[in-house]
Amino acid sequence: MKTALISDLHANREALTAVLAHARAQGVDRFALLGDYVGYGSDPAWVVDQVRALKTDGAIVVVGNHDVAVARGPSPTMNDDARTAIEWTRLRLDAEQLRFLGELPLHQVSDDCLFVHANAFDPAGFAYVQGRLEAMRSLHATDCRFTFCGHMHEPMLYHLSGTGKAGDFRPQPGVAIPLLPNRQWLVIPGACGQPRDGNPAACYAVFDHEQGDLSFQRVPYDVDAAAAAIRAAEGLPPALAERLAQRLLLGR
Repeated sequence: MKTALISDLHANREALTAVLAHARAQGVDRFALLGDYVGYGSDPAWVVDQVRALKTDGAIVVVGNHDVAVARGPSPTMNDDARTAIEWTRLRLDAEQLRFLGELPLHQVSDDCLFVHANAFDPAGFAYVQGRLEAMRSLHATDCRFTFCGHMHEPMLYHLSGTGKAGDFRPQPGVAIPLLPNRQWLVIPGACGQPRDGNPAACYAVFDHEQGDLSFQRVPYDVDAAAAAIRAAEGLPPALAERLAQRLLLGR
């Protein structure tokens, strides 16, 4: 079985469309969606409906902090642009869409895999896995061999051996990485809708259960169209469009 790991969609219709098409072309059998379906982007209703349809078809779906903020109100720690986008989004989702986001679980376990938005040690606190220290804390908090999480917006892979030796590295797109059986692994596939590593291409990863390997993917999409849609959406901060444009320039 191949599972596509997709996180931080952030209401980016163009990016999600490209990633879903790419994943299906890779022969993916299942989707695992790791939260933050809304916020920042201009197409929250469309993206939420896509996530709902994937869940109906058997996808694993967990909640992210932006989803919680839209369903229940923004966090006081959010910056002004994020809070504005949350309030804008709330007005563009119907009651069923809001209910769907509000009822999503913080984490799910399937076989030896934990799926969660931020981390395993405090899923509801949404603390970031910013480096090896937080990654090891997360791995120590679960008995699952594999932890898949988002929230960081940059692809990263961490591992912990049976003797307690820890490691990490930044993956190269399209290169299959064997996940050795004597280690625990924490996988951050990066952001589908808003990468923050200087490369504008959408991120996701494919986990091959039978082969026991993982490949990180980058998928180009129409960044200009996504940015233009944000600018055209009355009420969204223009800086959110500029952020996508800046990623485009950095990626060149």
